[in-house]
Amino acid sequence: MLEIAHTIALGALLREESRGAHSRRDFPARNDADWLKHTIARMGTDGEPVISFKEVVINNYQPMERKY
Repeated sequence: MLEIAHTIALGALLREESRGAHSRRDFPARNDADWLKHTIARMGTDGEPVISFKEVVINNYQPMERKY
């Protein structure tokens, strides 16, 4: 569980925006221009997590900010 938690925290630190449940005080706004991406995590050959990103393909629904 510690390895998974470490990987999640690393991915969250690399994503410099706030979106949905992912909220950061140092980056309070959503940033679709730079961060409309999927976060992909895997274990490297050295046992450390490797984080990469994949562009989101927009089909029928345009992304929008949730407003409650």
